Order: sequence, then C-alpha cells, then structure tokens
Amino acid sequence: MKKKVRGIVIIFIAVVILILADSCLVVTYPNEYTIIKQFGRIESVRETPGLSAKLPFIQRVEKIQKEVLLYDLAVSDVMTKDKKSMIADCFVLWQIEDPYKYTQTLSAQKSNAEFRIDTIVYNSLKNVISSLSQEEVISGRDGELALAIRENIGDTLGQYGIELLAVETKSLDLPDENKNAVYERMISERNNIAATYQAEGQEEAKEISNNTNAEIIVMQSEADAQAAQIIAGGEAEYMRILSEAYNDPEKADFYLFLRALDAAKKTMTGDNKTLIIDEKSPIAQIFY
Repeated sequence: MKKKVRGIVIIFIAVVILILADSCLVVTYPNEYTIIKQFGRIESVRETPGLSAKLPFIQRVEKIQKEVLLYDLAVSDVMTKDKKSMIADCFVLWQIEDPYKYTQTLSAQKSNAEFRIDTIVYNSLKNVISSLSQEEVISGRDGELALAIRENIGDTLGQYGIELLAVETKSLDLPDENKNAVYERMISERNNIAATYQAEGQEEAKEISNNTNAEIIVMQSEADAQAAQIIAGGEAEYMRILSEAYNDPEKADFYLFLRALDAAKKTMTGDNKTLIIDEKSPIAQIFY
C-alpha cells in the first residue's frame, strides 16, 4: 500500500514539475518574436531563437510573426487627374520591424495591422493617381507608379512598428464601358506616331539617296577626268616616240618599211593574195 501511495506521489510530483516547466519555459522559433507580458505590460521581447525562462502564472506569452507577410487590398475605384475612372487591384509586402511598438499600438493583432495598411496604402494610391492623367497612369505601370505610391506613404507605418517592403499593382484597368474608347484613341495615337516615323524615315532615305547620287556623279567625273588625263598622256608619249622615230633617218626608213608592210597585209584579204600596186605607191618603194 505504501508503494502505491509513493508511486502516486511521484507521478503527481512529476506532473507538477511538467506543468511548472511548461509555465516557466518559453520556446522562440526563428520565424517569430516572443512577447512576454506581465499584468498587461510588456516585460520583454525575445527575438533570438531558442529556449528561455519566464515567471510561471504571472507572465504571459504572445507570439508575433517575424517573416515577410502579404496583404491583398480589396479592388477599388480611383479617379485620375483628368477625371477618368480606373479600377485598381494592389497587394502589399510588409513585416514587423519593431515588435515592441507593434504590440503597444496594435495589440499584436494582425487584423489591426492590416486595417492600418489598407487605409494608408489606399489613401496613397488614391492621392498619387489623382495627380496623374490616365495616360500617365497607364504608361507608369512598369514601376514608376509603385515607386510614387511608396514614396507618398513614406515612414507612416513606422509608428506602428511596421516596415513596408513593396506596394505592387496586380492590375490597373479601365471600367468596361471606357475600354473601347480609350483603346481606339491609343491605337489612333500610335498610328499617328508610326506615320510620323515613317515619313521621317522616307525623308532621311531620300536625303541619303540624293547624297549618294551626288557622290557617284562626282566620282564618275573624277574618273572620267583621270581617264582623259591618262589617254592624253599616252597619246603624247606616242607622238613623242613617233617624232623621235622620224627625226632619225634610219629609224624613219625602217618605220616607213613597217607601215608599208602593214598596209600591204591589210589589202590582201580572202583567198586572193595577188597585190597590184602602182610603181609610185609607197608600198612599191619597199621593193626597190
């Protein structure tokens, strides 16, 4: 009987120890903050992962997410500077930067944080788009609009211990009744721009063609002048050689002899090889 009582006591003591250990020990994981509260007041914030202690029954534990969080804003209507309605669908990436401030101002409630984010981001979105024309909003969807919204928000969420990492627009569209008119206007503007580029291209091509033709004419004229100069030089050299030949009696006789032979050769054509010449002909002189 004593052994049974002793066993029950040991079990009871073990259970009490486990309860005390569970009440005294706190596990902090890498993706969370641990907030220790005592009588509703923040006693400490534990960021380092691992095991730590707290006062049992007196101190209470709250967990806050440490990772990057996503909040998807509701689709809303916004108005541009030129009074054109647009439909915006945005999302926000955020994280808790100061868990102490976050717990103090928002009671460590994610729903409270998302309400503040929704209000601040929507107001910034509305203010930025209202300062731009519809065309500027459409052309700024590759990053400029998100940057302007972010700059407009500034450090407003810092007072709640929240860091805003990114504000992105999933879609920024026109109401269905306005789409066709806007698209037709954009197509017309793009066609006008294309026509302008085409006209400028044709004008530039014409200018290049005219310059090329002028260069060809100049080059042809220079080539003709150079050819004429070469021909003239050749003829002058020919006349010089001919003049030297006639000035020398021996060379002159030999030259006349060759010319007479060439003349005789040209007269004998076909099968008839008979040459009939007058005795006074220069050709006949070569046979004397």
